[in-house]
Amino acid sequence: MNIDDLRPGRLVARLGFPFTAAPTPPGVEPPVEPNRLGDRYDTDWARRPLARATRQAVIRTVGRVGTAALARPSVAGLDRLDGLDSNVIFVANHHSHVDTPVLLTHIPRPWRDELVVAAAADHFYDTRPKAALISWAYGAIPMERKKVSRRSADTAAGLLDDGWSLLIFPEGGRSPDGWGQPHKGGAAYLAVRVGVPVVPVHLDGTGLILPKGSNTPRPGKVRVNFGAPLRPSDGEDARRFAIRLEAAVSELADESSGDWFSARLRAHAGDTPGLHGPDDSWIRDWRSPDRRPQITDSDRRWSSGRTR
Repeated sequence: MNIDDLRPGRLVARLGFPFTAAPTPPGVEPPVEPNRLGDRYDTDWARRPLARATRQAVIRTVGRVGTAALARPSVAGLDRLDGLDSNVIFVANHHSHVDTPVLLTHIPRPWRDELVVAAAADHFYDTRPKAALISWAYGAIPMERKKVSRRSADTAAGLLDDGWSLLIFPEGGRSPDGWGQPHKGGAAYLAVRVGVPVVPVHLDGTGLILPKGSNTPRPGKVRVNFGAPLRPSDGEDARRFAIRLEAAVSELADESSGDWFSARLRAHAGDTPGLHGPDDSWIRDWRSPDRRPQITDSDRRWSSGRTR
């Protein structure tokens, strides 16, 4: 016996069962250790008082200062939330990793203080350190985006029933080219199932700051536009409600790129530009929202006065 054999790990291994796991009999498949990541990761601890208090303290200080320096956000449409006294589902377009910090610092109270973020289970919950960080920093819960998951849906629905609000990006991932992607039905399904209103939100400019594929942010200006709360109509299923939610985000995008009055005229006529962009690849690239110059507030005021 040498000195290495006296190490605790070696000694335990030499002692064998019952100090170590029982050996698997020949011909028997060894048991598979259940995966505790993905949508199985337990995030309850991130909503307990200490985690919530430290998260809110960071959001109100470092978060606000950081997003102000990087994105200089301006917010519109908060008056549309007047009179809303229940928890809600916030549905937003998704162009950048900057989207979540901007919304976490600019969604108004009381919803901001009791908010969970639906985060991609395959991207943010693939390792324990990353899962723990995203759960604490964003108050996130894992959400499957590549398959239907009863576990993800039940977790989100349970939190909504308990009075929490939810932020979800129904495109399922960041835009690869600056144009919107078709909405998945998860947010609409939850709204129909739980009976809470949905607030559409459009963010303009985050893709210019940190587009998908980039690791270096460039300071810019972001506009956050909140829409009027929507509820499913009687007999409206999740599929049709999802279409209506996507149209509402498109109308907010039209407001952000021009002026409210013109956007309302186009919406009334059914001529609101879609979020998906043109089919031709070179036109898509040339006209991408993540490539165009940003419209300033003075441009909007000039355009609004000219239209009227």
